[in-house]
Amino acid sequence: MDTRNEITTNKPTTLGFGVATGCVDGLPTERTTWHDNDPKLLTAAWFSAGVSSAVAVKKYINYIDRIYYTNIDDQHPDSMRFVKDCEQWFGQPVEIMQSELRNVENACTKRAGKGYINGPKGAKCTSKLKRKVRMDWEREHEEYHLRYVWGVDLYEKHRYDRLNISMPAMEHVAPLIDLGITKTTAHQILRASGIKRPAMYDLGYSNNNCVGCVKGGMGYWNKIRIDFPEVFKARAEMERRVGHSCINGVFLDELDPDRGRNSPMIMDDCGIFCELMAV
Repeated sequence: MDTRNEITTNKPTTLGFGVATGCVDGLPTERTTWHDNDPKLLTAAWFSAGVSSAVAVKKYINYIDRIYYTNIDDQHPDSMRFVKDCEQWFGQPVEIMQSELRNVENACTKRAGKGYINGPKGAKCTSKLKRKVRMDWEREHEEYHLRYVWGVDLYEKHRYDRLNISMPAMEHVAPLIDLGITKTTAHQILRASGIKRPAMYDLGYSNNNCVGCVKGGMGYWNKIRIDFPEVFKARAEMERRVGHSCINGVFLDELDPDRGRNSPMIMDDCGIFCELMAV
């Protein structure tokens, strides 16, 4: 049984975060919405330890009851530093959750994960290490009306619409979309607020995913080959054991070092405008 305080009139009204309708494949999608004064409402932020996610949580912090971070052993060690820094910034504890499988290797080689790594239905590690953890939590909180806060940005409305389709029983809130905040602007806000972003961004990666994310493309994996050769080697060996590759059509140990491309590092300008953006 959850021991949180009841959410009643002590919560402010969520002005600026209204009901929205999306469109996927040409079809309109509707959002589940709960009243702010609903005594069974529980608003949970699923914090990813990424910059956009951090800024989304901060922008919506007055309406959030719980903040959760699902840890995976394959995250860069600096991710936990970032989580702790953000915890202070939020002024609210971040609860750490973790699958008993703990890492990508176990998720892809043990139990039902064997024989599959990544494909049209997503990555096996995401399913085992994140989605299952969240779904177990949901079963423990069936008595509540759940509102989720996500860090999708202005140019990721398609992801937000997918959330409403795949999880229709929950209300989904995307503060960055509602406030017109892009990924680059989120980085500016974080820097202006005095929070050092996770190390993976400064190494030139677009996201703070696991080191050696199985959803990465050829350019990503060739960069991992240079920056984290031991991770590249371990993932290549895992592919052969499982019998499937991370990248469609090629195993990592056969990947041409010159194949693929990398997205440019996300940079932000620091100046007067930057100072005005602190939250």
